[in-house]
Amino acid sequence: MRGIGGCITLIVVGAVLTFASDWEMESVDLDLVGLIMMVAGGIGLAVYASVLKRRRLGALPVVEEHHHRDEI
Repeated sequence: MRGIGGCITLIVVGAVLTFASDWEMESVDLDLVGLIMMVAGGIGLAVYASVLKRRRLGALPVVEEHHHRDEI
């Protein structure tokens, strides 16, 4: 899963499983699976937004220092 699109997809699929489906599975609670997917998508969006915010604030440029010793 990559980026905002993947996170939104998780949220949408989770919402469909939780609120819009009436499927019954013997050993799987699809409402719970949908809730877990929505939470995972929300966390993914928050993390992605945090990383994107740091990048936009302007990372400091990398300065390389080279120290040379004079040969004797």
